[in-house]
Amino acid sequence: MHNFDAEPPSIIQERRGGILLHPTSLPGPHGCGTLGEHTESWLEWLASAGMRLWQFLPLGPTGYGDSPYQSFSAFAGNPNLIDLESLVEQGLLDSQDLEPIPDWPAEIDYGQFLNWKHPVLKLIAKRFKQRADPSLIDAYNEFVIQQGSWLQDYALFMSLKEAYAGATWTTWPEGLARREQVALERAQIDFASGIEHEQILQFIFRSQWGKVREKANELGIMLVGDMPIFVAHDSAEVWSRPELFQLDSDGMPVVVAGVPPDYFSATGQRWGNPLYDWEEMRRNTYAWWVSRLGTALELTDVVRLDHFRGFAAYWEIPAEEETAVKGRWVEGPGRDLLDRLFLELGRLPLLAEDLGIITPDVEDLRDAYNLPGMRVLQFGLEGDPENPYLPHNYIPNCIAYTGTHDNDTSAGWYNSSTQKIQDFCRRYLESDGAQIGRDMMRSIWASSAGWVVSPMQDPLGLGSEARMNTPGKTGNSWSWRMQENALTEDLAQQLSELNWLYGRTAPTS
Repeated sequence: MHNFDAEPPSIIQERRGGILLHPTSLPGPHGCGTLGEHTESWLEWLASAGMRLWQFLPLGPTGYGDSPYQSFSAFAGNPNLIDLESLVEQGLLDSQDLEPIPDWPAEIDYGQFLNWKHPVLKLIAKRFKQRADPSLIDAYNEFVIQQGSWLQDYALFMSLKEAYAGATWTTWPEGLARREQVALERAQIDFASGIEHEQILQFIFRSQWGKVREKANELGIMLVGDMPIFVAHDSAEVWSRPELFQLDSDGMPVVVAGVPPDYFSATGQRWGNPLYDWEEMRRNTYAWWVSRLGTALELTDVVRLDHFRGFAAYWEIPAEEETAVKGRWVEGPGRDLLDRLFLELGRLPLLAEDLGIITPDVEDLRDAYNLPGMRVLQFGLEGDPENPYLPHNYIPNCIAYTGTHDNDTSAGWYNSSTQKIQDFCRRYLESDGAQIGRDMMRSIWASSAGWVVSPMQDPLGLGSEARMNTPGKTGNSWSWRMQENALTEDLAQQLSELNWLYGRTAPTS
């Protein structure tokens, strides 16, 4: 039974159009997109294009493989997104601290980028207390108090990872791996400067992101964030709260997450994330989840729940298995968890990522809270007019996409499709295929879907070379960047016309 009096209203109250683009993909002088001048210009350009949604990937600090979905923390922000030019203006850095600036490639070379930026981030933390004005120091001290235990655990975790050359926490000295009190107290003393370094970077990230959110709200743009259902094993949360996960006595997962074999993969997908001990979570009234979602809502206006079906039932794989074949479906926390979240946090602006194997229990859980689901046009253009991913089958309470970060760009998808699919696509869209991304956008923009979103690659007409991620493959993912001159006034006018034609601009008073 629900713990609220009436069905929550949908977060979709008016028609909106938007763009999917992770901040790392923004242009700029320092090898990777950051939260500075280019982000402000991006928001202003979005507004000029009539867009009222900006969707991005998880904002956490990324680990091996650079995936936003495998983060060192479910609460922290990614220090790599910190804008350095803003800190020069604040006096926390000198302009020569950024020199020499490397000759960056068109895409992000994370090795080169991290080797250049991390020493600068260390310099910021070292100088902060010396150069910051008293009001900024007071704000920092207040931030540390407000954020509480997650920040302390994360800062110590990252300090220890650096001390042990990035090694997974299960390989640390036993006292630290098992969080024995004496070892932790000693580490707090030994790594005090590293802990403060990490806390300062989190404060700066939050301060810069706060300005991004303020600017977006001023322009009438809603920020749509993304929350992976699972967390990485090598993360501050699993290290600091092992009782909330299904781990053995050595801290290793007993069972891991994934999805079963399907049309796309004969062996399924073994993600490797540790699975929650939902019974322990329930005994703690889901306090960790309340805190996690509450923190996410401090950063964004809307949260997309990735792999929503896992709340109804998830695919459990024995950790010793190398593939997902020998897994099983296990019932998730369902309404028990969502009722608690709504009770503790009030009306929740949530979107359900309901792609993949969706069964009636998943639909019932989504619909019980009136959560909008997703429709992806690329999945619909396969020749069957009854396909629910085709625009004429959309419902208002959904968010429709040309494609997602896991799909090829629309031009890349079209060019690699069969002649049969290409023929249906041209017929359905009344298109000659030359501007397929724009034509796909027009189709979903004209639909009854309340919100519509396109990856930025589609209005730019980019092909497979600009793909953001290929699921199941390592390398060449998460590195695409938009060119400096991509955001033209002409493109903004075309998209503004699209939003106006299909009633997705801001209502006039």
